[in-house]
Amino acid sequence: QVQLVESGGGLVQAGGSLRLSCAASGRAFRNYYAMGWFRQAPGKEREFVTAVSGDGSNTMFADSVKGRFTISRDNAKNTVVLQMNSLKPEDTAVYYCVAGNRWTAREKDYNYWGQGTQLTVSS
Repeated sequence: QVQLVESGGGLVQAGGSLRLSCAASGRAFRNYYAMGWFRQAPGKEREFVTAVSGDGSNTMFADSVKGRFTISRDNAKNTVVLQMNSLKPEDTAVYYCVAGNRWTAREKDYNYWGQGTQLTVSS
């Protein structure tokens, strides 16, 4: 079993920054798992945001967040951090931490999901 616990969500003004963290635990967790973030805005389908490979050497981002968001991981602590800069109202969503065997942008490749944390960006 794997548990993913997100933290750091909240309310921020447009143009601001925020950092989301995700801590992984559980006997089934492997630090070679890819980890990442998806998000779901009100009334919209869930979408890929970013993912980092197991060793942290590869990252990928949705076009909508490229140049504004970064992702990093600490395998010693089993954590992944999403740093979000130049936030826009359209970034408002529930953000989900994910982990899985494959480093992809597809939901189906991520076996483990956190409960989600809300980010609200005010204009």
